[in-house]
Amino acid sequence: MYTVVGISFRRAGKIYYFDPGDFDLQKGNHVIVETARGIEFGEVVLGPREVSEEEIVAPLKKVIRPATEEDYEQNEENIRLEKKAHEICLQKIKSHGLPMKLIDVEYTFDHNKIIFYFTAEGRVDFRELVKDLARVFKTRIELRQIGVRDEAKMLGGMGICGRPLCCSLFLRDFDPISIKMAKKQELTLNPSKISGVCGRLMCCLKYEAMTYKELENMMPDIGDVVELGEEDGEIIDGEIVDRNLIKKTVIVDSGDGELIEVDVEEINGCCKPED
Repeated sequence: MYTVVGISFRRAGKIYYFDPGDFDLQKGNHVIVETARGIEFGEVVLGPREVSEEEIVAPLKKVIRPATEEDYEQNEENIRLEKKAHEICLQKIKSHGLPMKLIDVEYTFDHNKIIFYFTAEGRVDFRELVKDLARVFKTRIELRQIGVRDEAKMLGGMGICGRPLCCSLFLRDFDPISIKMAKKQELTLNPSKISGVCGRLMCCLKYEAMTYKELENMMPDIGDVVELGEEDGEIIDGEIVDRNLIKKTVIVDSGDGELIEVDVEEINGCCKPED
């Protein structure tokens, strides 16, 4: 087992494990660490914990130091420089007439590299743009094309629920979302209703997908014929034409044109066993 802390470098960004060494680090502390990109300023989002060897990427790097007052000042300066670099890059993109949309700019803590994140419909020949930016900033330049979900995560915004976007608030990884999840929850398959601001299926469709799957396994299928009871010694059957998974009720057509809403527990032997 290894003692680690989880560190993130962006809001709701991926979590990376580091060895805390002899430092007493807690959630919310800021630290200086060495990554593949160079020296970085990060936040401890997971306090010290034990993890197995399979959960880490060897060799596990150590935290260099807790952030000092000078480190905080340097980070604030980097944020200021990123805004300036964003403006300059926009001007360069326009002057080169490139079909790309600049989303964000990130300085590495030690100014070893500047990363420009952008979206585009297809491939973009930005070699001349890189040369221009390198002449201006006198450091390594990286242009990284991202997808629309990453764009929404970086820019943030409000969802149709009236709350900040989950991806920019707390989702650190994008899980696969399928139209099947919406069907399982019996949602209206209207793209404007089940798509997020990024134009892809909403991440929150996954939150309750497993619950709906379990409820569905406990409910009869539409089209099933079930017993409604007995009247004058005769068994009354009905066909299920609709159902409400949350209320655990079904709408049954008794055959005389009347639709009846019935609790599934009141129908003889209709419920499926849980898997």
